[in-house]
Amino acid sequence: MFLKFLKNFLLKRTLKKSLLNVKNNFSADAIKTVGILVDETYFNETESLVTDLVQSGIGKGNITVLVYKDKIRKNEIVDHPAFSLKNISWSGNIESQEVALFSSQHFDMLINYYDIEKAALLLVTQNSKASFKVGFTTIDKRLNHFMINTIAENHAVFIDELFRYLKILNKI
Repeated sequence: MFLKFLKNFLLKRTLKKSLLNVKNNFSADAIKTVGILVDETYFNETESLVTDLVQSGIGKGNITVLVYKDKIRKNEIVDHPAFSLKNISWSGNIESQEVALFSSQHFDMLINYYDIEKAALLLVTQNSKASFKVGFTTIDKRLNHFMINTIAENHAVFIDELFRYLKILNKI
């Protein structure tokens, strides 16, 4: 328990230092590929979130999902690639191949679907090569280009607001 707290503290301190040098690489291109980073510790409706995105006009083949869980059991069956704090080293290096691939993949939009700051999620968000990042207002403002003020349990409102503003920004 104490080691987990210490690891989170060190990772957040490293993130805070690196957030001082954040460069906004905002792109005005249309959105075709979408990455979704979900905290399934509190939100278990990932499939309905993907379904809402497909109904809004994003192709199912263009959506990539990465799931964070506090604890992943050995016999647990997961629908999407999953990671936990154990997949990140004390110095902030990503040790999981799936997470490193997700971070290095270029997305037109990254949806950070978590509203509680956790060091592992913040690290993946910061390392992402996405050109447009969307998230909740409760997360550090330097990580996302666009923030929506709602709660994570209300995914229909989040998707409606997101696509309303994407139309205004001429991104879809």
